[in-house]
Amino acid sequence: MAGVDTSAPVERLARRVEAGHRLGREEALAILAEAESNPWPLLAAADRIRRHFRGRAVHLCSIAAVKVGRCGEDCRWCAQSAHWSTGIESRGLMSADELAQAAEAAARNGAIEFGLVTSGERLSEAEFRALLVSAQTVRKRTRLDLCASFGTLEPERARQLVEAGFRRYNHNLETSARHFPHVCTTHSYEDRVRSARAAVEAGLELCCGGLLGIGETDEDRADLAIAVREVGAHVVPLNFLHPIPGTPLADAAPLPPMKILSIVAMFRLVLPDRLIKLAGGRQTNLRDLQSLMFLAGADGCIIGNLLTTAGRPPEEDLAMIRDLGLEPAYRTGRPAGAGE
Repeated sequence: MAGVDTSAPVERLARRVEAGHRLGREEALAILAEAESNPWPLLAAADRIRRHFRGRAVHLCSIAAVKVGRCGEDCRWCAQSAHWSTGIESRGLMSADELAQAAEAAARNGAIEFGLVTSGERLSEAEFRALLVSAQTVRKRTRLDLCASFGTLEPERARQLVEAGFRRYNHNLETSARHFPHVCTTHSYEDRVRSARAAVEAGLELCCGGLLGIGETDEDRADLAIAVREVGAHVVPLNFLHPIPGTPLADAAPLPPMKILSIVAMFRLVLPDRLIKLAGGRQTNLRDLQSLMFLAGADGCIIGNLLTTAGRPPEEDLAMIRDLGLEPAYRTGRPAGAGE
């Protein structure tokens, strides 16, 4: 019939997103359901949305585990929780010089952002102040933007991070509000939302995403995508479970690679203008399909090692990006970390 739109739902929704429509929960669920039988139209739509809103640039960041282990929280996936016997060797704060050396290596690899990540629910006052000083050393020796991931964040500490020159704060919601109590009981989902909001209210950009493959459903995935949008995330890191021996999720079945790509694509349609970054677990879960993460709508990734697991060699990621006709993002028009 003339004038009737008979295109597939995902294509119809993608056109609406391009025109400025914000997808709701039911629409996000509809495109995941459609992708179950044929994910390729969803991936093609996500690629178009990425190019429309985000262009060809791939944003690279590196992270440093500046404090490892002895965490009192019981997150069921985490190698650093003191509740599980994982064999991870605990370590106190890295020195300012060690951090600066790690940042310099990240800059050489093409990163434009450097994240300082600590274990535990909250840093002591002495630890927090030491890292503010270390951040100054990193800033003097590189031109990287700094991101902090120090656990629970209160408004006063958020203001101090801004004053110390941090640009972003990472605090993931991890999963939906409904599913969160099934994977962590020592703090609440609302605690995470409060920390995320404290970062935004202080003027920090918010890096906030989640971990997929921890027993959640498509409903939880859609809820998470809507929640990180509502909390004001600027960057949305998507992690995929890499099961760690000794944790309660050690035997969790991995998500199929095409399912992972469909989830990434759903996040792109829900968050068309946000930076969507693939982080932990992409190498082990996507395997030979890693390059398709950009077709699925991602426009960023972590380059180098992760917190307690080794990452892909940086030169392989850089070659992959260029082979796809994309390019690493350089905020100043030249490689981050280059001399003045």
